[in-house]
Amino acid sequence: RLIFFGILALALVIASYFSEYLCPYDPYLQDLGNAKAVPSAAHIFGTDRYGRDMLSRVIVGSKTSIYSTLLLVAFITVLGTMIGVFCAWKETWVDTVLMRISDVFLAFPGLVFALAVAALGGGVHNAIIALGAISWPKYARVARSETLAQKETVYLRAAKLSGCGTWKLIFKHILPNITGPILVTAMLDIGTMMMELAGLSFLGLGAKPPVAEWGSMMSDTRNLLTTHPWVTLAPGCAIFVSVMIFNLLGDTVRDWLDPRNGR
Repeated sequence: RLIFFGILALALVIASYFSEYLCPYDPYLQDLGNAKAVPSAAHIFGTDRYGRDMLSRVIVGSKTSIYSTLLLVAFITVLGTMIGVFCAWKETWVDTVLMRISDVFLAFPGLVFALAVAALGGGVHNAIIALGAISWPKYARVARSETLAQKETVYLRAAKLSGCGTWKLIFKHILPNITGPILVTAMLDIGTMMMELAGLSFLGLGAKPPVAEWGSMMSDTRNLLTTHPWVTLAPGCAIFVSVMIFNLLGDTVRDWLDPRNGR
């Protein structure tokens, strides 16, 4: 299962990177004479109100949607881990202050807070910052608790007695031993972050037209759902399939790293 879903996720990431070369048509070429065409052999997902091929737009939109999500997850993982390890290592007033700040962020409904931040300015970058601002406390909590547990181990005390400095203790001993729970959290968060980014774009606070992004594509075509449903269902199905693949991969990684499985 790990290899199977890993290959699917990797294929999705690679295909999205080379999406411009996989499109059968120019995703931004308008052909009003062929607007709202029904799905056919020439246009598998039909065309939108401007005559743009929906299959091409879904393919090229994968790059924005997937890589924005991966960038967001990487950002909050690194930031949250750094804060959590720092707080656990110092255990001073800074730890107390940062943890109380994380409590404040956790007390807000995530998407509502992200909407308030993203409303200050649209665009993918602002959407990433908005979601990153409310998502890092989860990783900080995990990293902090794992680091506190590692600090009490015999091997770490022996490393201190052998003369290891702070940076060596953190990067050589602590981080390798807390990577598992953080990695599982990040893998399971990819699908959630993808849907939240698409949600912000759907509300007009993410990618802006004519940029092809799955959430903004659904927003741009939502009034055609009852008459020409394929233009809305195409990017929606792309989100569904991508989220499913990453969620299944995350579940598999969690099971694989579970110590009860003997690994």
